[in-house]
Amino acid sequence: MKKIVKLALALTLVLTIFAGCGADKKDSSTIKVGASVTPHAEILNVAKDILAEKGITLEVVEFTDYVQPNTNVENGQLDANYFQHVQYLQQFNKDNDTHIVSVAAIHYEPFGIFPGKTKSLDELKDGAVISVPNDGTNEARALMLLEAQGLIKLKDTADFTATVLDIEENPKNLVIKEIEAAQLTLSLQDVDMAVINGNYAIQAGLNATVDALAIEDKDSDVIKNNYTNILCVKEGNENNPAIQELVKALKSEKVKNFMLEKYKGAVVPMF
Repeated sequence: MKKIVKLALALTLVLTIFAGCGADKKDSSTIKVGASVTPHAEILNVAKDILAEKGITLEVVEFTDYVQPNTNVENGQLDANYFQHVQYLQQFNKDNDTHIVSVAAIHYEPFGIFPGKTKSLDELKDGAVISVPNDGTNEARALMLLEAQGLIKLKDTADFTATVLDIEENPKNLVIKEIEAAQLTLSLQDVDMAVINGNYAIQAGLNATVDALAIEDKDSDVIKNNYTNILCVKEGNENNPAIQELVKALKSEKVKNFMLEKYKGAVVPMF
């Protein structure tokens, strides 16, 4: 009997020690976030180290398109995504009956008009070809930038979903070529100019603040309110503790300094 009691006490002591050790460990969890290759995935990889210190594992899944990151958040394959701006998200939800929401505004990438066969705006000839992204709000954004340079005029009714059909005046008879955003940099050799999304420009080694002939006004309220890149989740997951820690990591000084030093104006922190 005494042996049984001693054995029970010993077992209790061992279990207590293990329980104590376990209590000292930080809670761990894993979150999977979809992102464009550049700059979003690169920025997330900086945040990954910050999260690791809190016992959170960040898995970054890279995408080269603008559809799968949202559909995969909607169906639960991803916990979050980081690749899109406000206007794109709103239009995507409307078009696809999805329920994705922003949890944080992180950065802004200026759109730029980049030279192809024609090297300056003044040299644009009648009938010159300019390529623009063909996806909803980004096409409208490109057309607005062309309008700001006096190259075209959009109808007064044109909004954030404008397409080439909303061009009212085109004094140079420019041919606006709508192509997939990921192909814009590859189109440069075949067109006079291209209006390119910031992330794809960076991926091709271009910097809108240095290489573009014209860029958006980053201080404009229209730009800041509509084209800031955001971290998104499916509605209902906004308060997930690991997601909230990711928000803190993305808005840290470490991440801000990384953006400023690496992208030199092509990525602007919005926090």
